[in-house]
Amino acid sequence: MEINANDRYHLRLHRARTVQLTNNELVEVRAAQRTFEGAYIRTALSQFSFAIVILKIFTAEFYSIGALFSIYGAGVLLISLFRRQQGNKQFFSEVGEDGLNQKKFRTSGNVVVVLTALSVAAYTCLLVLTVKLP
Repeated sequence: MEINANDRYHLRLHRARTVQLTNNELVEVRAAQRTFEGAYIRTALSQFSFAIVILKIFTAEFYSIGALFSIYGAGVLLISLFRRQQGNKQFFSEVGEDGLNQKKFRTSGNVVVVLTALSVAAYTCLLVLTVKLP
């Protein structure tokens, strides 16, 4: 049986759902949200907007490129959801199986690797699609 995340994560001996953050901690949380969550969402929206521009302005030969940017935007959006889920664990310590509090710091390197792989794949496809244009 899985323990609810609100009961598993603690900060200063308070459960995640009842914790009262200090002003400095609130500033940190807001800065992380603006920096990371906002950047991924803005990138996804810009990819969707660019896809719409391609699909509306250009002829049918460019539809595959518009579809590629739509898929890329959806991928960035999914990565942003994953980054948010990972970031929620950033400020709390976890109660381990032995009953002791464990505080582990983990960078967002896994998110960066996935986004890099997605970007390389998307731009490789873009290069191939561009070369195949009539």
